Amino acid sequence: MIITIGGTAGSGKTSVAFAIAKKLGYTYFGAGEIRRRYALDHGMTLEQLNELSESDPKSDHFADECMRTLAEREDNLVVDGRVAFFFIPKSIKVFIDATLDIRAARVMKDCRVEEKISCLADAKASLDKRQVSDEKRYKTLYGINAFDMSNYDLVIDSTNKVIDEVAGEIYRFVMFKSNCINKKE
Repeated sequence: MIITIGGTAGSGKTSVAFAIAKKLGYTYFGAGEIRRRYALDHGMTLEQLNELSESDPKSDHFADECMRTLAEREDNLVVDGRVAFFFIPKSIKVFIDATLDIRAARVMKDCRVEEKISCLADAKASLDKRQVSDEKRYKTLYGINAFDMSNYDLVIDSTNKVIDEVAGEIYRFVMFKSNCINKKE
């Protein structure tokens, strides 16, 4: 079984995806980590790479191909990526969101080197800018809106939840879906 986890930046999707993979004993793959590594290798921040990707989709295609290839080889996989639901259509698709204030506070607390954000207002502005860029890229590249909740089997608001609570909701949903699939066979 493959579980794809998308969501807004700062919603906790990466932490949750890693936790659910560990809980299930599945392999974890993070498309964002591939893009961050690509940005660092090319002397850019993630924000700069996202801006460049609007006109040059090379880094998107690289991460997408890594995701596709892994999904073809692995059966028990959790993929953390905003467009993973699109590239792995037979997956259980999860979307995680939170309020902008909470997401901004999480991004600041996370202190990712490429973000260089010094106040909550800057974090909120950066998240808004990133989402607009992502929406534009995904619409241009794939003709999709990764933030359209109708693309997902399960949507979770992580605003007032810790990682284990969100991972628990996903785990229960996956077990329910798995039991339904097994009963049909």
